[in-house]
Amino acid sequence: MIELIDDHSFHLHNDKISYVLTVMENGQLGHLYYGKALGSLTTTELDYLRAQASKSAGTVKYSPTTGNFNLADRAQEYPVYGSSDFRRGALDVYADNDPWYLDFSYQSYTITDTKPRSLAQPATYAVGNQEAQELAITLVDQVHQLKLVTYYTIFRAHGVIARRSTLTNLGASSVMIQNMMSAVLELPDDQFEMVNLAGAWLKERHVKYHNLAQGTVAVESLKGASGHQHNPFIALTRSRSLTTGDVYASNLIYSGNFLSQVEVNEWHKPRLMTGISPAYFGWQLAPAATFSTPEALLYYSADGLNGLMAETQAVAQQQIADRQWQRRPRPIVFNNWEATYFNFDETKLLTLAQQAKQLGMECFVVDDGWFGHRDSDRTSLGDWRVDHRKFPHGMGHFAQQIHDLGLQMGLWFEPEMVSPDTPLYRDHPDWVVRHPYPRTAIGRGQYVLDFANPAVVTAIYAQIKPVIEAAQLDFIKWDMNRNITEAYSPYLAAQGLPQTEFFHRYILGVYDLYQRILTDFPDLLIEGCAGGGGRFDLGMLFYSPQMWPSDDSDAVERLSILSGTTLAYPLSAFSNHVSAVPNDQVGRMTPLKMRQNVADFGPLGYELDITKLPAPELAAIKANIDFYQQHRELLVNGHFQQLQSLDPDANTVAWSVANADQSELFVGFYRKLATPNTSVLNYLKLPNVAVNRHYQIDDGPIVSGQILQQFGLREPYQFNGANADTAELRGDFQSQLYHLVAVD
Repeated sequence: MIELIDDHSFHLHNDKISYVLTVMENGQLGHLYYGKALGSLTTTELDYLRAQASKSAGTVKYSPTTGNFNLADRAQEYPVYGSSDFRRGALDVYADNDPWYLDFSYQSYTITDTKPRSLAQPATYAVGNQEAQELAITLVDQVHQLKLVTYYTIFRAHGVIARRSTLTNLGASSVMIQNMMSAVLELPDDQFEMVNLAGAWLKERHVKYHNLAQGTVAVESLKGASGHQHNPFIALTRSRSLTTGDVYASNLIYSGNFLSQVEVNEWHKPRLMTGISPAYFGWQLAPAATFSTPEALLYYSADGLNGLMAETQAVAQQQIADRQWQRRPRPIVFNNWEATYFNFDETKLLTLAQQAKQLGMECFVVDDGWFGHRDSDRTSLGDWRVDHRKFPHGMGHFAQQIHDLGLQMGLWFEPEMVSPDTPLYRDHPDWVVRHPYPRTAIGRGQYVLDFANPAVVTAIYAQIKPVIEAAQLDFIKWDMNRNITEAYSPYLAAQGLPQTEFFHRYILGVYDLYQRILTDFPDLLIEGCAGGGGRFDLGMLFYSPQMWPSDDSDAVERLSILSGTTLAYPLSAFSNHVSAVPNDQVGRMTPLKMRQNVADFGPLGYELDITKLPAPELAAIKANIDFYQQHRELLVNGHFQQLQSLDPDANTVAWSVANADQSELFVGFYRKLATPNTSVLNYLKLPNVAVNRHYQIDDGPIVSGQILQQFGLREPYQFNGANADTAELRGDFQSQLYHLVAVD
């Protein structure tokens, strides 16, 4: 997979992609090609690629000894600003407030065949020595005494390159890193649209398109988390086609402040970069110390947006999330939140649990309100002791009753936060993130704990661990409802470390707590949540194989959220709850059928008062759970594709999920609003059926894969005012699931 073409040129390739890099005339690393697989390269072909990359339009010469060579429009692997390249660079280092114009020269390389999974920090991993290879290239700036190592991982089965870098201080004095990106990708032209996932609380990760032009298009978060407003994922696509055309994309395996941007220069050459946001970031690198960037992923597909989804979802499932959760069935969850909010006791919860068990649910999750004296969201965070008013015999006793029902047991935590009325806050006011000035902000009546301080992480885990043990928890919902303001760490001040290290150290502290929990309880399923979808990223997915995508559980809004999210993340990460109507977030009334037809794609849950539902709705829920249990593997881990455009304002949405050998698939069709006098004959082309097979559609006709690909699956007949006798769907909020099974 990694081929050394000559002494200093490298070809990373598999059946899908080729990535070619070389050492340039000045000793730095140059980029030659990334795209569709080229096969093995000869030295003659390498020289051809080099010749195409060596033509320069710049006027400032790199040095008097390199002739016409300059970096103004050269494609580089890890560019730095200021030495004939005036674009933003991947690395900025200062010493005593003086900028260093760095010059890294190639020294050596190593290739390794293993990449074990480590809970210390999220990254890709490989199992055994056949799945992946990693290339590490060492470069040194002798003048400034810095060593840069750039890492490239290629996987045997995926169209992706994983990138990360480390910087080591070889000198005798500390220096300050003010910017260090995880990955750079330079492309030969700007004939792309940039796609990103944007939104806000209750409407996260909607698909947005931006034209590329001279200048910079960027998405960024400065909230201490990846955020509701933007996501680290961006893509560059030749067209909006779902099935054809080149698509490049990047994503960051990181959960803190990030920057993902594309800069186009005057010669129409784009430079994509992603990494920790340089804003409010600075890292003091002491002599002999090393700083490591988060890992980033650079994807390529020649098969349009569905081709990209195939890569992003497979990599996330197989090389980032813990693989045990591909083998173990995701439990069907009942969460008590919208059934009770804070108004519950043990008796009420047991009644809900008994009803949930009768309906076929598998895991009972007690949400917010079980600890301290938590009767509202303004108290008790950081006091992780059971509220004996609600659980008079303790959480262990209650959990045993849940387990005795044959249900798994889950609890909600918000471990990164503290309320002012708790012993933790009174005893350790210096454990709160806030600057030392008189005014400081408070949100939701709570403060953020200083997870940059290892003692804080230790203290929180000392509270949480006994609860996990007493309740023999199977499931945790980890929430985070307040972003960081006035970022300042008393711990860093006491250690003499710069406050610009805070945001990165904070998220490393979050990862540390995950590591402690999963080291002691490796079979625990943790569902990530951050006020809904405020930290839906690959860093969280590494520890939490499923995440709460949004506090908005409305089925119509979830269509847009799921459509955007699945560009970058697998269906298996998308925790879905069927909730009550009118919906608590938007007040919309949608049929139970539609709510279940949306929620069935991915891990399924319910969050409504099932003790008050009429018998027909209870029967419909039980029937859906029976159906889901029978087909759970396909609905959670199958190959997901969109069947219509990714326009978030589209009135209809359609998608499909198929198994590996294309012998079975489900198609979901959704129409938000009824439209008058429309055509009753519309068809959905199915790209993920086998053309040489025949499929039975539900209990109806048998049709060839060729017809389903080229002509399509008939949409349900919509009522148009004149076909009352034949209409299959009528009114707003329509949905239909189709089950196709190969019969040959």
